Amino acid sequence: MVERATHDRLRDCVAEVDGRLSAASAAREAALPGCRAVIRACGSSIKAVHRLEDDRAATLADEAEAALRGVQSAVAGHPAIEHMGFVHDAEKEYAEARCVMALVAGRPLPSADDLGVGGPAWLRGLAEAASELRRHMLDRLRAGELARAEHLLALMDDVYDTLMSVDHPDAVTNGLRRTLDALRAVLERSRGDLTSAVVQARLQEAIESAAPPA
Repeated sequence: MVERATHDRLRDCVAEVDGRLSAASAAREAALPGCRAVIRACGSSIKAVHRLEDDRAATLADEAEAALRGVQSAVAGHPAIEHMGFVHDAEKEYAEARCVMALVAGRPLPSADDLGVGGPAWLRGLAEAASELRRHMLDRLRAGELARAEHLLALMDDVYDTLMSVDHPDAVTNGLRRTLDALRAVLERSRGDLTSAVVQARLQEAIESAAPPA
């Protein structure tokens, strides 16, 4: 028969771990809705940027930040939960939204520390922000703003080239290389679209200049 002292010690040790796990589980359940709110607000903020609704984009980004801070507070002290994928994804989406706003507006990029997010989340958020510039570039092409579209493509190129210098395993960067592969494909399609638009514009100019005066 197990001695009373041994039994009590066994019970206390299990109870201690169980208590920590209960706290971690509660943190997870509190963080998940917040992460969903962050992702939802960031997606809407980026759409507002494309629609040139700057004030609405900023308001939604602020809402995302408030939700993210709640998530970070909930998981503080629970590293196993803090480093789960859903927290990283929320931070990445927030970084993306803020970087899209900065790139489109021509403002300095906010750093990872400025945004209060992890380095890998910021890197991936920046890469995805560059991909988002494709939509803005196409909108500018449709509006006939070739110079603006060329500037946006140059920004995409610059982000890609700079991020390619980050040479660490995916386990460290949380999948940055795959995100950059996707960005490269977006960049190539965007360059083709812009090239076609420029050629078409030059052809139209040549036709108009060669036409006899009315």
